[in-house]
Amino acid sequence: MAVRLQLKLGAVAEQDRLQDSPDTIVVVEPSVGSVARSKGHLYLLVTSRNPGNRGRDATRLAAETIRNEYYYDESAGIRVCLEKAIGAANKRLAHQRDRLGLGGVDGNGPIGIGVAVVRGNELYVATCGPAEAYLIRQARLSTLPDPHRERGLPAPDLEPDVWRGEVSVGDSLVLISPNVMARLGPDELKDAMVTLHPQSAMEHLHHRFAAADGSGSDGAIAFEATEVAVTQKHRALVPVKPPEPLAGAPDRSPIPLADPVVDGVAAVQAGARQARAAAGNAFERLVHRLQDSLPRRRAAYRRVTPLSARRETQRRAAVAILAFIVVAVGLGMVVYLSGAGPASRDAVSSIAAGQRAIEAARANLSRVTGPGIDLVRDNRELALQLLNEAWSELDKAEQANMPASVVRPIRSAIVDQLDRAYKVVEVNDEALFAFDPAASPPIDLTALVRGPDDAPYILDRTTSAVWRINLQTAQATRVIREGTEAADAVAAAPKLLAAGGPDLLVLDARNVLWRWRPSDDAGHGQLARTRINGSAEWGDDVIAIGTYIRLPEAGLYNFYVIDPSEKQILGYSPAADGSGFLGTPTGRLATARSVDRMTSLYIDGDIFVTEDGKIVRFVSGNSEGWTANEPGDTLLREAPSYTLVTSGSDRRQGLLYGYDQENARIVAIDKADGSFREQYRLPADNEGWTELRSMYVIDGADDLPPVLFWISADVLHRSVLAPLPDGAASPSPGASGPAGSGGPSGPGQPSASPATQ
Repeated sequence: MAVRLQLKLGAVAEQDRLQDSPDTIVVVEPSVGSVARSKGHLYLLVTSRNPGNRGRDATRLAAETIRNEYYYDESAGIRVCLEKAIGAANKRLAHQRDRLGLGGVDGNGPIGIGVAVVRGNELYVATCGPAEAYLIRQARLSTLPDPHRERGLPAPDLEPDVWRGEVSVGDSLVLISPNVMARLGPDELKDAMVTLHPQSAMEHLHHRFAAADGSGSDGAIAFEATEVAVTQKHRALVPVKPPEPLAGAPDRSPIPLADPVVDGVAAVQAGARQARAAAGNAFERLVHRLQDSLPRRRAAYRRVTPLSARRETQRRAAVAILAFIVVAVGLGMVVYLSGAGPASRDAVSSIAAGQRAIEAARANLSRVTGPGIDLVRDNRELALQLLNEAWSELDKAEQANMPASVVRPIRSAIVDQLDRAYKVVEVNDEALFAFDPAASPPIDLTALVRGPDDAPYILDRTTSAVWRINLQTAQATRVIREGTEAADAVAAAPKLLAAGGPDLLVLDARNVLWRWRPSDDAGHGQLARTRINGSAEWGDDVIAIGTYIRLPEAGLYNFYVIDPSEKQILGYSPAADGSGFLGTPTGRLATARSVDRMTSLYIDGDIFVTEDGKIVRFVSGNSEGWTANEPGDTLLREAPSYTLVTSGSDRRQGLLYGYDQENARIVAIDKADGSFREQYRLPADNEGWTELRSMYVIDGADDLPPVLFWISADVLHRSVLAPLPDGAASPSPGASGPAGSGGPSGPGQPSASPATQ
């Protein structure tokens, strides 16, 4: 008997793949015989070194191109068609290199292809870039090498090599990502394929890869050739029957006298039907004659009611309705007047209920705090439960019209304990420098950054200038203003500030980036224009800029900008000589999306932004895996809505600080896991944080508390993020600081830096 091959397939299901896996698997087993005989079965794996959505889009584009081009092309054999299909995929990836983030123009891309075609007993295999193929024959593992494995797609010079061989019963072929092989090794692959079904083997390998903390590319597909016996179907034997001797004769019953009996019965039935019809007609005629003989009623005459009678009837009905209304109103008044006594009793009952609620609230408060008792410190969960119950009891007391003079002190004590439970810390407010409040037009401070020389730099929208504040001498020095000339260029109005390495960066209204580098501690420095690729195309809707130190010893840093028109956070790498940012920017978000609702940006290796009132962290372009927890004090305050974010510590260390304008507070969040740590507020009589415009934090050294620097409309402030000493009062912004002690009092007073004249 003839023998043919059957392929047992194994692949990891799409729902079981890793979330950041970019790989794509395509299996085509044609059901049309002509296509199967000419093109065979196609098994395709496309991998990528770039994880995430953009890498997944690139592998899907390459897989669809190879499948369509291979089965559409009938001009040559399998080997030539495979080479042409891979070349077409390479061209399409090269055309969309920038959109898919596939590397530089002259370099090799991150896409790898492993493809196998089986036609009958013929096997064709090709690999390009980061993709590997293994043939298991008689329990021996053989690799199908690619001489140019480092050349991933898109590549400028692509020469795919298609290997041809024969597949036998028991042979297995595996197309797998090198990322998986680097984690597991060839021995693990061989043992799984020799001992397990291909599907079970792929699931086992993927489980081992995930258990080894594998991430990114995890594609793998395998098939095994087995034997199928082909049987021949024989024609069924038909028994021979003798010829019919009565063929063509009338049909007659073989029983004697059967036919005459059947004919007689049929005649009797027909006669019975005729007799029944005749009897029915006679009965109907008899019924009709009886109905005709019955007496009939004559038609009645029509009666006409006079108009006067109808009006009298209507008048009587109206009188009856009016009488009913009078009786109902009278009964209602009687019931209302008779209920005056119970109402007074209800008032007494309400006062008693309010008194009981007051006593219950006081009892709960005494359980939370008292001589030698501090449940907020020793048992926070129980303390919160008791305080919430006490709060509810006070609500009941207010509904019972208890006096505010009784309710208010108890509620104030409950608020104090709740603030302790929710880690509310009152901090000071110290005014460091005040501009002239009588200036016309009034000063309008918009941005604050910590400069490379640790001095605060402030952007004033009114004077269109950036000022350096010397905290020791209480002097302000102008760094740059609208109209400043430097490097054969004239600066427009400053718009955004950032600090990077040894430089202060200023972006003006024409999207020109200026670099200020201090030369001493007196406010002198050099101003230069920094070239940046494509800045003229940003438009006037840039939201924020930021930097990240890339090479501290060389003073080189990456530059970031939130550009709504590009729907991206663009990242620029510095030139090697530090002359600017001349390369093509890279989108730091995995997929382009709207960034219009972002309000601030902070970068420490991870990217933090405030968006829609939330703090969001982006790692490798994705925001999953980290959430900023809320303080949970919604009983006292609304949920936080953040507009600014900053920190003073290294990546994944220390605290992140978010500004909640609605509740006038700063919330401290752990960078590592997003847990809530503390929240800071100014004293109750200080509303300075309702006008907070910008801020930065300096972490304290030697167990000292961190210090927050912030600006209002015309004052630079400082707040130590530590509890106020007992009995200490926070100074008001207008009563302390250099402005109130003979220091400079306005932007017209400070001297301008000689470098900017």
